[in-house]
Amino acid sequence: MRRIFKIINGRLYYISRIRKKVASSATRRRGGKKSLNYIKYKKDAGILVKERLEYFNQFYNYKYGRVAIRNQKTRWGSCSKKGNLNFNYKIVLLTSKQSDYIIVHELCHLKEFNHSGSFWSLVAETVPDYKEIRSSLRTNGLRLG
Repeated sequence: MRRIFKIINGRLYYISRIRKKVASSATRRRGGKKSLNYIKYKKDAGILVKERLEYFNQFYNYKYGRVAIRNQKTRWGSCSKKGNLNFNYKIVLLTSKQSDYIIVHELCHLKEFNHSGSFWSLVAETVPDYKEIRSSLRTNGLRLG
């Protein structure tokens, strides 16, 4: 009998965790607090990213596809194999040095789709102090989550 109760309690705990996840994602879709910030900053982030991409791409002259502003939980930016660039809307809340670093970082992935020495050399061409900026993002940057 105790074994049955143990199994039932385990299942109830599992069901309650799933319910919380579903409720959390439903709140975001219905326009919860996180969605309101996303809506508020998305346009400004798009303008910032496109302007800085144009500026830095004068030095690199890479071809890229679509540029998207997203509400990502764990990434500041990403680059797809198709050459599409994605950036977190919170990039607009960072310092200009930090946002420039993220933009250059993703732009350089168009040439080097890894984090090799040659990738970091490309980044250093326009952001020579990238190591300090990267470190500041990890310690003082906004929380993504």
